[in-house]
Amino acid sequence: MSIFESLNNSSDSGVDKGKKYVDATYEYYKLKAFHTLTISFSAIAKLLVIGGLVLIGLMFSSVALAIVLGDYFESVALGYLAVGGIFFVLGILIFLVRKQIDKSIITIMSNKFSK
Repeated sequence: MSIFESLNNSSDSGVDKGKKYVDATYEYYKLKAFHTLTISFSAIAKLLVIGGLVLIGLMFSSVALAIVLGDYFESVALGYLAVGGIFFVLGILIFLVRKQIDKSIITIMSNKFSK
């Protein structure tokens, strides 16, 4: 019976080690998910705060530029039209390079999440 007892002990030991491995793997992936989520949420929060402040600054700068151009053209409407045209041209340029922007964002994010 010692052979059966030895097999039973080694199978119990294997089961215990397997359970420990599964538990450790589960904890690791739980921590990895937490880490990824916290990085994502902090990036989104920073993006919202910084983006909001930049947007407000851009709005004030646009109005100021429109007034300055309006004084230069001696027509406030032409100043606002010129600023609108500048934003239109910038929008077209960004549209034309959107694929390169996508590639760089994917590269940056894959480097951050693969760590």
